[in-house]
Amino acid sequence: MSIRPWNRPPRADLIVAAVAVGLFAVAAVTGGVLYLLGRPVHASTPPLFAHWLPHVGPGTPLALLVAVLVWWRGSALAARTPWRPLLALSYVAAVAWTLSLALIDGWRRGITDRLTTEHEYLHEVPGITDIPATLAGFTTRILDFQPDSWTTHVSAHPPGALLVFVWLDRAGLGGGAWAGVLCILVASLVAVAVPHTIRLLSTGEAARAVVPFVVLFPGAVWSGVSADGLFAGVTATGIALLAHGAARGRAGAAVAGGLLLAFGCYLSYGLVLMAAIALAVVVAAGPHRRTAGWAFAGTVPVVAAFTAAGFSWPTGYHLLIERYYQGIASDRAYGYWVWANLALMAVAAGPAAAVILRRAVTAVRPRARNAVWVVPLAAAAAIVAADLSGYSKAEVERIWLPFAVWLMAGAPLIPPADRRTWLAVQAAVALTVNHLVLTVW
Repeated sequence: MSIRPWNRPPRADLIVAAVAVGLFAVAAVTGGVLYLLGRPVHASTPPLFAHWLPHVGPGTPLALLVAVLVWWRGSALAARTPWRPLLALSYVAAVAWTLSLALIDGWRRGITDRLTTEHEYLHEVPGITDIPATLAGFTTRILDFQPDSWTTHVSAHPPGALLVFVWLDRAGLGGGAWAGVLCILVASLVAVAVPHTIRLLSTGEAARAVVPFVVLFPGAVWSGVSADGLFAGVTATGIALLAHGAARGRAGAAVAGGLLLAFGCYLSYGLVLMAAIALAVVVAAGPHRRTAGWAFAGTVPVVAAFTAAGFSWPTGYHLLIERYYQGIASDRAYGYWVWANLALMAVAAGPAAAVILRRAVTAVRPRARNAVWVVPLAAAAAIVAADLSGYSKAEVERIWLPFAVWLMAGAPLIPPADRRTWLAVQAAVALTVNHLVLTVW
């Protein structure tokens, strides 16, 4: 197969991508200047929460191979492969991409040790001997500066996140390696959920255009390995099930979608903003959208179970805010991070996300609610809301993964002749970041 000649993307697309990258560059320079002036922004390689460390690793050859194969053959395979095998291939490719990026840092540093630090979930797992008692007293340990305060990440999330790793340990799969593998496997479900949602709400052709972009999603740098990648996989699957129920009139799927989205809210407080994407799905669903109401039935057992066990979500949320400002967040200036956070999306979602959003805005047709522009704009709305709240200052390259991945739903808006160019850019961003810095959280 011959490679088609390179087509220069339209000027407007190049400009908006350059603005996104430029915003990141300005954030980096500003962060460095503020550090020199004695006003650090408290990110090791601002605006990235990472350490400057140019390196290669065992994952480098595999990551390059996956990137080249998806760039070279991804769109062609997506166009002609039967749908179910294509979804399986998309999932395997996403696992390979995410795993290879993690292995650039090595097996121990990139996977097994990621979730075992003193700030992470696994640090608390050995002490959980009574799950009901843990849930009943969870909120009493959120605030800092007390003998039994939760670690940073456990205190910053509802107990669902900790429970996932406790259950994994109880299943005999304890330790950092299994936890890291679980995060990668669940995070990669986005490569199935996002294109399938677009197929349900738009067209098969549009869904096939999404596949290569969701596989080479730059945010995979942070999906492997972080719990936020797991959160993205869980909520993306919930959105896909909701879309199936709303588009096909299947109440059972809507209930299952509601259950997963509700559980997502007990994985991370900020995931209540997934409601914007869920609403977009319902709006674009068509004549069976009323079936989506069954999703509320799925939320009931989740909320009831946690509440009956003694965990109050509102109480936990308000205590989290107090804990947040007991730590480094009080030193992170809102005036810098309110725009630097958005600059981080040029890396986590890639410059193609800026192109997609520009095209989504110009594609808006109120009477023709096509998911390829409705869903990306809803994801952008969730990101802006999270940004303005001030509760995510720095580290959003991983925290906003559950929202950012849905920006790729607008990939069909990119002209077919330009898609390989932007796929190359997306892959280059991920490879450059993972080889130049060591991501930490």
